Amino acid sequence: MPVHLLLVNLGTTAAPTPEAVRAFLDEFLSDPAVVDLPRWIWQPILRTMVLRKRPARVAAQYASIWTPEGSPLRVETERIVARVRELARGRCTVSAAYRYGEPSIDQEMARLARERTEGIAVVPLFPQRTDATTGTAFLRARDSAVRAGIGARVRECAIPAEDDGYVRAMAARWREAIASDTGAPEHLVLSYHGIPVRYDRREQGVYVRDCEATTRAILGAIDWPADRATHAYQSKFGPERWLTPSTADVLADLPRRGVRRVAVITPGFVTDGLETIEEIGIRGRESFTEAGGESLLRVAAVADHPAFAASLLRLAAP
Repeated sequence: MPVHLLLVNLGTTAAPTPEAVRAFLDEFLSDPAVVDLPRWIWQPILRTMVLRKRPARVAAQYASIWTPEGSPLRVETERIVARVRELARGRCTVSAAYRYGEPSIDQEMARLARERTEGIAVVPLFPQRTDATTGTAFLRARDSAVRAGIGARVRECAIPAEDDGYVRAMAARWREAIASDTGAPEHLVLSYHGIPVRYDRREQGVYVRDCEATTRAILGAIDWPADRATHAYQSKFGPERWLTPSTADVLADLPRRGVRRVAVITPGFVTDGLETIEEIGIRGRESFTEAGGESLLRVAAVADHPAFAASLLRLAAP
């Protein structure tokens, strides 16, 4: 039997409603890899404050990007699965699981055990490593496989931050965006999901180094000068200090520096979703124009680009 490639994405709410968002946030924000405060401190805050106030606002944000097919993140994840299957031509089987939501990693591991799958390559869809993404995906996959009795069959595979197929796919999305726009951007922002500074220090700076390596690789691939680019971090949550500069601050400041047209690439998100379409494409564009900018061009995620899919296939069946 061929090896199975299990692609793990973060997850998404099942519907753009407060009830569905509350269930998703409950699972997501209860993961100690995401919020590492002691449970006796964090759980009362989560249940009495966060899960009461945040779901309605987040549901409205999801509603603004929801498609007839469903959540963009889920739709694009399934398209990646389809593309890899197409390229595999029977060399491996492929499915997706989500760290939060369904199908869960637990459900997929149980299914693979029932089907007596001989080898499983687990690939989190995050090219920059941190415990809050790759780490928690590998941990859950490891635990789920042991519970299913197939722990020895699992191989953990991380997407390299400078992976050639991933970088070529990102460069292709850049060229597509530029070709469809009416004016050339004057400045490029490369925006990654932020994490608390404390997390990055605990992990010995692996995440920042990976993000910076990706930035250098992309700038080289698209032949864009570093002095007209800004490396930034987005999606801050909570009061503690996160990685800087923040993308929101950068977009508000660029017009004051004379930049009228900006492009934003989000290399840490291989599928588009709330953090790219809504946070960058809607709120980010609004803040940039309100500060005096003229246009913000959002570059799409790599999604099912053949070069990226080929890299995922090589991880499973080198």
